[in-house]
Amino acid sequence: MKKILFTSLILVVEIFISCSGSENLRKNDEPIFYPPPPDEPRIQYLTSISSSNDISGEQSTITKFVVGEEEPLVIIKPYGLAARTDKIFICDTQLSALIVIDLAERSLGYFTPQGRGKLKKPINCFIDEEGLLYVADSERGQIIIFDNELNYRGEIGDSLILKPTDVFVDENKIYLNDISSRKVNIYDKTSLKYLRSIPSESEKKNQLYSPANISVSKNKIYVSDLGDSRIKVYDEKGNHIKTIGDIGNTPGKFSRPKGVAVDADGNIYVVDAGFENVQVFNSEGELLMFFGGSYSKPGDMWLPAKIFVDYKNINFFEDFVDPAFELKYLIYVTNQYGPDKINVYGFLSPKEIQK
Repeated sequence: MKKILFTSLILVVEIFISCSGSENLRKNDEPIFYPPPPDEPRIQYLTSISSSNDISGEQSTITKFVVGEEEPLVIIKPYGLAARTDKIFICDTQLSALIVIDLAERSLGYFTPQGRGKLKKPINCFIDEEGLLYVADSERGQIIIFDNELNYRGEIGDSLILKPTDVFVDENKIYLNDISSRKVNIYDKTSLKYLRSIPSESEKKNQLYSPANISVSKNKIYVSDLGDSRIKVYDEKGNHIKTIGDIGNTPGKFSRPKGVAVDADGNIYVVDAGFENVQVFNSEGELLMFFGGSYSKPGDMWLPAKIFVDYKNINFFEDFVDPAFELKYLIYVTNQYGPDKINVYGFLSPKEIQK
C-alpha cells in the first residue's frame, strides 16, 4: 500500500511539473522582439539559463527531492562570460568559481581549481583562439591562465598592485583593465611580460576614471569607463579616437556602462547596469536601437553586467527562433540578480521568400 501511495505521489508531482513546466520558461509561446512590432525585428529574446535544469531539460526537480536525489546546480551571481565552440564559461563572484556550460553534453558544472589556480573573486574571463582561458580575479589581483583542459598555465600581475576588472586577448597581446591605476595594461601573450599602458600620457582630457570592461576589434580598444559614464575608444598606442555616449537619462546616454562588445560589422553593444538595458551603436557611435529594460518579464534585465557576441554556437539555439527569421549570431547578457541569470538573444535577418 505504501509503495502504491509513493508511486502515486511521484505521478502527481510529474503531472504538476508537466503542466507548469520549465519548458514554458525557456521557450515563450509568443516571440519577444526588439524593436517590438510593427517595426522590423532585429533581435529576439530566445531563452535564459539559470540552473543545470535549463541545460539538461529536466522537469523533475520536485521529483528528485521526493526520491532524495540532488538539487540542480544553480548560477548565483554571474558577472563575466565567454564562449567557445560547445561551451560557455561564466564567472560567478559569489561562488568564487567558474560555471561551465557544455551545450553539446547538455550539462552545467562548477570549475573550482585549487593550488596556484585557486580563484577568489573571478569577475571576468576570456577565451583566445587557442582555447586558453584567462580569468580576471579582482580579489586575487591577477589574471589566471588555464589551458583548454582547464589545467593551470600561469598568471599575470602583482597581486599587491593590480585590481583587474576585465581581460581581452587579441592576436599576440593581452589587455588588462586595472581599476587601481585607471589604465589598460598590455602584456605580451607569449612571455607574459608587461609592454605598456594606455591611454597615453598625452591624452590628458581622455584619461580613464574607472575602467570596467574592454573589447578589442580591428586594432581599436573599447573601454567602458564606469566613473565617467562613457565608452572611450583608443588605438594601439593609446591615442584617443572617439567617445561614445555621455552621462544622462535619454537614449544614447549612460548611467552605469559596464559590458561592451563589438560584432563582426563593427556595431557596438553596451550594457547599462543603471538603465538595465543594452544600447547598440554603429561603428561611428550613432545609436541604432536598445533592448532589455528593468525586469518584469522574460527578456528584461536585472542588474546586467557582461555582454558577449557568439557566432560559434548558433545551432544550439535555432529552434527558439521565429520561423520567419534566420539567426545570424547570439548575444549573451549576464544578470546579477533576478530569476533569469543568463539571457540569450539572437540577432536576426528575415528569411528570403521562396518563389
